[in-house]
Amino acid sequence: MSASTWRQPTGDDDIPSGTGQATTSGGNPPGKGTTAAVHRAGRPARRFWSARRIPAAVVALLSVAAVGLLLYDVVSVRADRPGMSWRRRLAEELATRPLHDIWMTVGAAVAMALGLWLFLLAVTPGLRRLLPMRHPAGIPRTGEVRAGLDRHAAALILRDRAVRVSGVQSARVDVGRRKVKARAQAHFRDLNEVHADLDAALSKAATNLGLAQQPTLDVRVRRPKKG
Repeated sequence: MSASTWRQPTGDDDIPSGTGQATTSGGNPPGKGTTAAVHRAGRPARRFWSARRIPAAVVALLSVAAVGLLLYDVVSVRADRPGMSWRRRLAEELATRPLHDIWMTVGAAVAMALGLWLFLLAVTPGLRRLLPMRHPAGIPRTGEVRAGLDRHAAALILRDRAVRVSGVQSARVDVGRRKVKARAQAHFRDLNEVHADLDAALSKAATNLGLAQQPTLDVRVRRPKKG
């Protein structure tokens, strides 16, 4: 997910430290100590799993249609009625065609690709747009609650923080599962100074998001193109 903007006049208020994060029982935001406590407890936040409703519904409907058609044909044959021509033709082709035939190879490749796709859907979480947030320490029954932050929302927060850095004219932020890419244009100040301030500001803002896995930052600053 990505977000981009041009610098707008803003106040002196910064991002509140509680943005996107839980607080401990004492009212303090969970910092590094909280994260370490969660990891020591052996309860790292897991990714959210997709229900895969559409693929499951498509596979179920196709299976029901195929089995129903085959069952109808078998019942017709048992009732001394001629079977469907397509099934007789298919049985004949499967019995007479060699394994190295091009259509046999294509059919096997398609079946293998569909099976691999279904297997990947079954073993991968999905919902890549949701970033899991860490569990707060010291609060009972928090293990029953799971929180997530949308990647687009995280990009908007980091982008708004980036354009508040002095010297930044515009910024674009892409938030991935493990990495945050920030591209900024500076219209005044030294590029190295802007880069250092921007890196520090985004590091603090990313920590305040309260994500279970702290993303790495890739910050680049350049001058706007002339003309």
